[in-house]
Amino acid sequence: MGEEAPEEVFLSLEDDDVAPIPHPITPEPSIVANPMEQLEPVDVVEAELVEPAVVEQATGVYEVMWPLLGMDCPDCASKATGALSYMKQVSESKITVTSGEVNMKVNLEHGPLSEVASVLRSLGHAPDVEHHELVGAKASNIAKRNGVPVQKLERVVKRQPGVLDAEVSDDDRILVQLVSTANQQLLDARQRALASILGHDPTFAKAQSNRLRPDQWRLIGAGIALPILALVMLTELLGMHGRWIGALALPGVVLGGLQMFKEAWASLRNLQMGFQVLTSLAVIGACILEMWEEALIVSVLVAFTAHLEGDALVKAREAMQGGLDRLPRTARKVTGPAAACVTPNTPIVAAAGFSLPMASGPVLAKPTSTSTTETVPIDLVRPGDKIEIRSGELIPADGRIIEGKGALDKAPLTGESVPVDVGPGDVIEAGLVLARGPVVCEVLAVGDETRLSGLIDAVHTFREEPPRLHSGIETFTAVWVPTVLFGAFAVWYFVFPGDWKIILLLWVVACPCALLLATPMPHAAALSNAAQSGVIVRGGEALERMAHINHVLLDKTGTLTSGRPTVDRIVMAKGRRESAALKLMMGLEARSNHPYALAVMDRCEALGVEPAKISDMADIEAGVEGRQGSTRVAFIRPDKANTMGVEVPKPLNEAFNDAKREGHGASLLVKGDQAIALVTFVHDDTRDGSSELIASLHQRGITVEILSGDHPSAVTEFARTVGLPESAAHGGLSPEQKVAWVKGRSKSHITMMVGDGFNDAAALAVADVGVAVGTGETVNLEAADILIPGDDPRMLTHMVDLARKAQRTLMQNLFFSVFVTVTLVVAVVQQWYDQLWVGVLIHEASVILVILNGARLARQGEVGALLKSTLASMRDDTLEAFKSFRNRYLSKAPSA
Repeated sequence: MGEEAPEEVFLSLEDDDVAPIPHPITPEPSIVANPMEQLEPVDVVEAELVEPAVVEQATGVYEVMWPLLGMDCPDCASKATGALSYMKQVSESKITVTSGEVNMKVNLEHGPLSEVASVLRSLGHAPDVEHHELVGAKASNIAKRNGVPVQKLERVVKRQPGVLDAEVSDDDRILVQLVSTANQQLLDARQRALASILGHDPTFAKAQSNRLRPDQWRLIGAGIALPILALVMLTELLGMHGRWIGALALPGVVLGGLQMFKEAWASLRNLQMGFQVLTSLAVIGACILEMWEEALIVSVLVAFTAHLEGDALVKAREAMQGGLDRLPRTARKVTGPAAACVTPNTPIVAAAGFSLPMASGPVLAKPTSTSTTETVPIDLVRPGDKIEIRSGELIPADGRIIEGKGALDKAPLTGESVPVDVGPGDVIEAGLVLARGPVVCEVLAVGDETRLSGLIDAVHTFREEPPRLHSGIETFTAVWVPTVLFGAFAVWYFVFPGDWKIILLLWVVACPCALLLATPMPHAAALSNAAQSGVIVRGGEALERMAHINHVLLDKTGTLTSGRPTVDRIVMAKGRRESAALKLMMGLEARSNHPYALAVMDRCEALGVEPAKISDMADIEAGVEGRQGSTRVAFIRPDKANTMGVEVPKPLNEAFNDAKREGHGASLLVKGDQAIALVTFVHDDTRDGSSELIASLHQRGITVEILSGDHPSAVTEFARTVGLPESAAHGGLSPEQKVAWVKGRSKSHITMMVGDGFNDAAALAVADVGVAVGTGETVNLEAADILIPGDDPRMLTHMVDLARKAQRTLMQNLFFSVFVTVTLVVAVVQQWYDQLWVGVLIHEASVILVILNGARLARQGEVGALLKSTLASMRDDTLEAFKSFRNRYLSKAPSA
């Protein structure tokens, strides 16, 4: 580390006491559940002194992300991003309000990660990351080993790679907050650096910090200031004035607004003009003018409404959870004697283009009663570990079930509304929800190696992409805020030269938080609603375009039809029995994945047919053959019958010719050298809901056309069956012709092209909105703006309705927030009110309403229910803050 640099000071009221989680967990290498049980037998290293300069300094550029507390306003996110732009080690930083996360690239050569976390903490955005104790490490001994006072040990630990924050507790323990990352280089560097400090490999135990968070200090200050406000109001009613009122009110102003003042000072130090700066100036100005009642009201209002605003956004994020958008940061790891199974050695294809290891007939052993679990960071879970997943939990890693049975919610991936039963030997994927459990799994892949990680990253990224309208709003606010800030001086100088309170009033209402949240909230909520049904939308812009479509072009195969053949007719030769023929067909096709084979199997299973015993099975050029007893049997293409010396009766020939004429397929069942049955296949069966889709689109004022490569007469006939006129059916089109057709329609309409994402990729790309129908396993997501899984075409109507509802909500938020912001400014200039607290109350209330109005799209919730839940949470949070304060400062210190 070299020469010790001057320590940066960040204003903070956060203190350093911690308490371990009370639930005991059996220790194991790397993670220990109950550190208190381990402290006695652990020999803490007290080797020769190690100068901090020799501790490994990590280098390299890493992409990291962590969730933040108190990130509830786009303006706050903008100011925090601006503060990070001044830090040498940070590049490409992005803070999103809808997810409450910070993403960045950090160059550790230019400074540690903890400096970044400290700057964000000083602005009121501490890491929302669990604390872990360094087990067996007594702070006094580790400080001595590193040649530093205990008071500076925190700083030494903070400078290590991958550490966001560090604390030394009153009982001599060290706690750290670690960034969760899948980057093995950063993890290895963190382990080596901490090992250099400790003198042994670090082991971690989950712990809970009693250090009060910024939001808790805010609630405590407001809770103390509130009765002081009531006392000041009562005193004024009794006729008391002057210095006595100031002496009574000033402590309430300081306590109620201290967190606001801290964050305002941190904003100024980082060259940012945040909302806290404006409200702090307003409160200070009110105190100078001896407007004590107003100063107290503003302090209390800012504290409570800021927490209410943040909690409303948290509720919105909770409503938006689900739908392949995230992986959990922790896992429940099984320790001690656990379930075992044979080592997998045979890969099976779990989905198109992806293989997972799978044992053939795994030997399962039920865990003994001594098996325990512990919650560990996901980056400490490795393939081969055993993890437990319980009902309703998000699966943290790809794994193969070795114990237990459950049901897997695959709706976000396939659109299936009913959970799929899973049991021992089945593979479950990270990012999905275990609807019913529990199960114990052997981990197959973690983090970026998981099967759905790419899709999850895409969904998460798309959700943060704002609609086009949002960029216009940001441009407007970039002009509006400085105009009001500096215009306030002009209004004071030219209009109200004797009343500089007008400046404070205008500053309070200048921050357009509600306006900045007007567009991202409804779009993020709508995208989450879609994702819960498996629909993936490439950001708010695609959803915005979908809200305006007036012409839909549908590819027939795979969209309105399944594209999977079904059995049409079974024609028997004279003297042959159909039941016997079906048994032969089922026996021959039992191991085939050919589409005709699957159609035959479906028909036989529906009729309860048992397969005949067939031996010597083999694939041949014309189909498949085998032996029943000593007789050769085969299921072949009818046009190959002559070359194989098979005699085909006249009725079967006629049926084959009819099938060809109608565009149907056919297969011939042969026994010996005689054809005994002909099966004809309809290549496409109409999906349930196709007719309803066409009718519902028409009801919404959307015109529909079918584009297909099939024969024009077949497409025309199909169009009639789903309620479309002949003029709307276009068959015999090549992919290039589809592109030309879509381009032509897009000149006069706002178009949506719906296809399979592969053959129709070019047509999807040239439409205003491209929709791929399939599943997240089988469809190229890059080919479309929207991916709709499953077999129900009516999901298209649902998405159109959702997009239009999101657009209506967006416009409601937009007009409401603009109206409130402009009205407040006009009201100040026209002197409709002259009290600071009125502007603060209306400003904050508008923000909360915009959040709740957008959030209701996530799960069709009512604004009233969400608001009620948010108010209840604020009450509970306030009581919890005072309880934590009492435990920390008013209770007896815990014995060592």
